[in-house]
Amino acid sequence: MENPEIPQPPVLLESSDAMSVRIFGVGNAGAALLEALSQAEFAAAHFAVINTDPVALQNSSATVKINLENKLLRGLGTGGDPDRGRALAEEQFSVLKAACEGAKVVFIVAGLGGGAGSGISPVLARAAREAGALVLAFVSMPFDCEGNRRESQAQNSLEQLKQSADGVICLPCQKIFKLIDENTSLVETFRFTGGFLLEGLRGVWQLLTQPGLIQVHFVDLCALLRDRHAENAFAFVEACGPGRARDAAEKIIAHPLFDEGRALAESDAVLVSLMGGKDLSMAEVNRVMDQIKRHCGHAQIIMGATVNEAAKEKLWVTVIAAKQSQTPASVIPRTEVRPVHSVPAQREVVMPRPASRPRRSSNKMIQSQLPLSIVSKGRFDKSEPTKHNGEDLDVPTFLRRGVPLN
Repeated sequence: MENPEIPQPPVLLESSDAMSVRIFGVGNAGAALLEALSQAEFAAAHFAVINTDPVALQNSSATVKINLENKLLRGLGTGGDPDRGRALAEEQFSVLKAACEGAKVVFIVAGLGGGAGSGISPVLARAAREAGALVLAFVSMPFDCEGNRRESQAQNSLEQLKQSADGVICLPCQKIFKLIDENTSLVETFRFTGGFLLEGLRGVWQLLTQPGLIQVHFVDLCALLRDRHAENAFAFVEACGPGRARDAAEKIIAHPLFDEGRALAESDAVLVSLMGGKDLSMAEVNRVMDQIKRHCGHAQIIMGATVNEAAKEKLWVTVIAAKQSQTPASVIPRTEVRPVHSVPAQREVVMPRPASRPRRSSNKMIQSQLPLSIVSKGRFDKSEPTKHNGEDLDVPTFLRRGVPLN
């Protein structure tokens, strides 16, 4: 007699479903972040890069490369103009939607502020949602030193992305200064910023793919984020040693990206991912979650715990705090996008008329020559009048042209 099969704990995504996870890197920053991901760690996902820069596409190792460049841009890209990137994405919307077909989850990784990342990302998110996928965007905001123009473009794109995606995990790069010292080089700063953003992606990926002692299911994640149009704050911390649970909880609460706990207090939903070695105890998990619950108020909490043999005495905690968008999607008007090659349509702008005022009646004055006696021209009396094109130039101009003096 054969032994009955022991039921295994359900996982969030089966092995076949894991292949339906698509990770898109948009623009130069998104392509660079995609290269920083470990291909082995995310082997079950499909990688794709979308850009208007053919050189950046050529250097990418992604299996799918989508070039939105057209002849009108002449290989110069968007020139830092999000309107151009958005117009190109709208023109090839069917291509973007086809690239998302069959995906259950779509991750969008981009840096906002430029032309491609800011312009294409919201359109890609809308295409992915129309294809039926759960869409999470991981984006970075520019440093203050990058100028007001990039900051304004990034803010506008963020608002559009929040209306298109199910969730947006946003990293304000300016807050990174609280985590680095003055001796950190420019290259190290951008590498640290990109790595910090990818930790949020890695935390969600672990919940999606790795079997855990406390499992989070795909339907739970959808119920938490689907149609919420939320902006998310996130933090990743690492602790080790006997007091790792207490240290990790304190680091989460005091994390600069959580504004010293205010982001947790204002959140509507919180996603927590814990990963430790085989020595991870239930008491440690409970200690971390108790501290987080105290600061979350009435937020809905989803927690997953995973054992990783490589962690040994370490404990990694990733927390994503979602705050519901204040403005409904139906209230925010959609931005009208014109194709790059189109001619702007002429619209009649109707301005409100001011209150009418009574007009003063005025009689038009008639300019005429005064009835004065003719004065002799003296020694020029016998000279012929100066005429040009039939006009007597000796007659004053205001009389010849009928220009009134009143």
